[in-house]
Amino acid sequence: MLPTKDTGAATELATLPVTEPRNPGTELDLGWVSSARANRSAIERRTASLPGRRSVKKDHQAAWLCRAISCIDLTTLGGDDTEGRVRRLCAKARQPVRADLLQALGMQGLTTGAICVYHDMVPAAVEALEGSGIPVAAVSTGFPAGLSPFHLRLAEIGESVEAGAAEIDIVISRRHVLTGNWQALYDEMQAFRAACGEAHVKAILATGELGTLQNVAKASLVCMMAGADFIKTSTGKESINATLPVSLVMIRAIRDYHDRTGYRVGYKPAGGISKAKDALVYLSLIKEELGDRWLRPDLFRFGASSLLGDIERQLEHHVTGAYSASWRHAAG
Repeated sequence: MLPTKDTGAATELATLPVTEPRNPGTELDLGWVSSARANRSAIERRTASLPGRRSVKKDHQAAWLCRAISCIDLTTLGGDDTEGRVRRLCAKARQPVRADLLQALGMQGLTTGAICVYHDMVPAAVEALEGSGIPVAAVSTGFPAGLSPFHLRLAEIGESVEAGAAEIDIVISRRHVLTGNWQALYDEMQAFRAACGEAHVKAILATGELGTLQNVAKASLVCMMAGADFIKTSTGKESINATLPVSLVMIRAIRDYHDRTGYRVGYKPAGGISKAKDALVYLSLIKEELGDRWLRPDLFRFGASSLLGDIERQLEHHVTGAYSASWRHAAG
């Protein structure tokens, strides 16, 4: 069950330093990869039961929604992005909820976990977030398809890091998974990790394009073996993005990897998570399967653009007793 008291936790989480040793990766273990299994019917039964079994109310719900905010990668990935839009988004990341509501909740100082943008917008985001402690994440490696020439994908990582990105969200080559070429996926992921240097790397699996849950499990393991700091569901551009069954498969792969190696790898569901109630379900799943340590922004993120607005509406209702119109909570 979710904890019954969490007062003030989100303020602490917003500035929590990364204390985990980075996942250095391991040698590719094809025996381990081939043994990965995913029982779709059992997975779907398990995840279908979550919304009805896990519920928090009133002050406890408000605390958990603040925790969700601290784990959001506030994202803008549109072809019409401008520096002005990015600066407004960064201002929202610095103060994600109205100051009077945060004061009423005792959550002053709460921020989002990061800002996620295209490479061209990294300098504007870095400048706008200076002194906040909020990292900038850049999508890279030919996002979202990942089909540009390999040397250009590596160069793109390097340029984003040089521009100030502290996190790089890379996309894997789906064909390596679909053809079972695990060595090629491992080598690619290792090269991406090396190009990131000190910047943390999130491996986007694009799970909606991998065909089966078993492929998701195997790709998760290979990317972690190659040194991924996070594994992430989706680019947000696929027809199917984050789902609870996919999430269960990926976080169980994370648990298995931790049990065998002792290293914790982060998890980021992205795409389609837009309601506060959905965020609570994901948090409960993480708590049940991985434990409290993963409920921190250095090990868990939501990739989202509209989720924050709905959470702010719910928090305003908690404080004032009235719902406001969604247009009053625009992110950018």
